[in-house]
Amino acid sequence: MAAAVASLYRRVLPSPPAVDFASPEGKRLFAEALAAGTMEGFFPLVSCFQTQSEPAFCGLASLAVVLNALAIDPGRRWKGPWRWFDESMLDCCEPLDKVKAEGITFAKVACLARCSGADVQSFRANRVTIDDLRRHLLRCVASQDCHLIASYHRQTFKQTGTGHFSPIGGYHAGEDMALILDVARFKYPPHWVPVELLWDAMNTTDDSTGFLRGFMLVSRKTAAPSSLYTVSCRDENWKSIAKYCAEDLPNLLKGENLDNVQTLFSRLIESLPADAEALIKWVVEVRRKEEGGPSLSKEEKERLFLKENVLQQVRDTRLFAIVYDQQYANNSCCNCSSSSEEDSLTRIAAAVCCQGAAVLSGNLASRNGFCCKETCLKCVQANGDGLKTVISASVVSEGNEQGVDILLPMSSPGSSLCNSNLKKNAVKYPSSADVLTVLLLALHPNTWLGIKDEKLKAELQILVSIDNLPDDLKREIMHLRRQLYYLKACKEKEEDDGDDPPSPKYQC
Repeated sequence: MAAAVASLYRRVLPSPPAVDFASPEGKRLFAEALAAGTMEGFFPLVSCFQTQSEPAFCGLASLAVVLNALAIDPGRRWKGPWRWFDESMLDCCEPLDKVKAEGITFAKVACLARCSGADVQSFRANRVTIDDLRRHLLRCVASQDCHLIASYHRQTFKQTGTGHFSPIGGYHAGEDMALILDVARFKYPPHWVPVELLWDAMNTTDDSTGFLRGFMLVSRKTAAPSSLYTVSCRDENWKSIAKYCAEDLPNLLKGENLDNVQTLFSRLIESLPADAEALIKWVVEVRRKEEGGPSLSKEEKERLFLKENVLQQVRDTRLFAIVYDQQYANNSCCNCSSSSEEDSLTRIAAAVCCQGAAVLSGNLASRNGFCCKETCLKCVQANGDGLKTVISASVVSEGNEQGVDILLPMSSPGSSLCNSNLKKNAVKYPSSADVLTVLLLALHPNTWLGIKDEKLKAELQILVSIDNLPDDLKREIMHLRRQLYYLKACKEKEEDDGDDPPSPKYQC
């Protein structure tokens, strides 16, 4: 007979050094800090507060609370019609099953915050002082525009456990104490701690990386998030693609016998890693079948229109025409239509619908367990703007079947696949030619400086220039460019000594 595992109901908070938030002393500290104006960040945080859903999800829960407190729109549904950050949606930098088993590092939490649409400044303890901590803490608690997430070791406070993340909800300047809103509410309540001890708890080494802990400041981005494309580093494939963009491509451009655009793009396409499309993903609109109905809502229509507008603007560039022609010319010598198959609506529909079903079920950690049973195209009314195309699919996971609809952006907003030949119009939905086009536009301008033929270099720089792009597409490209910059920095010094890379000079 197996021995029963003992269960626990909370822990007694070691006090001192901590002061329970709900104790008379904790209430006094709160009232005095509130009167002093250093509890402003507390209210949005506590309005969105949640308990971590897994023992190792403290970083994800802390970030979800902060993102929701900042009123950042995730741009995708959580459950039902609601868009809301949940731990299950924070997987763009590390697979959830890995976080569940091993926890998450300081750098990966910062990465998650960025790819979720926030601005992040991260500071490891070896790069700042306790006075810097107080200065940043005071700025955050006195406003609702910035929140501080602490990465610290529990044993400094005589608590059980090791490394932990939690947001800081307030500061009492007179007694130099910070309020930790512990996301492990099943273990410890919110509590005040001396800032000197908080600093000591941050100034500890994470054994999994060998680097010191610290804190990060999370705030809203001033720039709009992307609408159609985003950089994804969820899978390890991104490392080879990042290497290609940063090293292989510049070396290829220095080669001999590159004297025209067609030759250059032919070699570029031939040298692409097999999984190049995995780096830039299509941001889709997903809904359950039963929630959809026969028409689009006003919000769905507006978001779909923006996606279609960006897609059309990509297609209108001369760069796209060259990439598309050269990409398919490179495959024309094959006996099979592999490129057409790769861009087939069936393949895209199956992959996207499985991902959509995982998002809607909140089960992203096991999204590979979703199987697309069937897909079909259908048309829905867009509030007087004619028909729009929807990919409708039945997805099966662990014996359960659910219906998923994907709203399909088209490069010609006035047309629909419903009244046209699928093969003829295949290029109208997002394809690998689009992904390659936006990737080339998003690369650092210095990428092309190694081209030896000056005439070719000048022509190429005009092709990839974003100066004259429409505003919507320019914002999209700048968003991708910032993401690629941070991705490159992560590759060069993965789990480094921690501070953010400097802002790229080409950033708007």
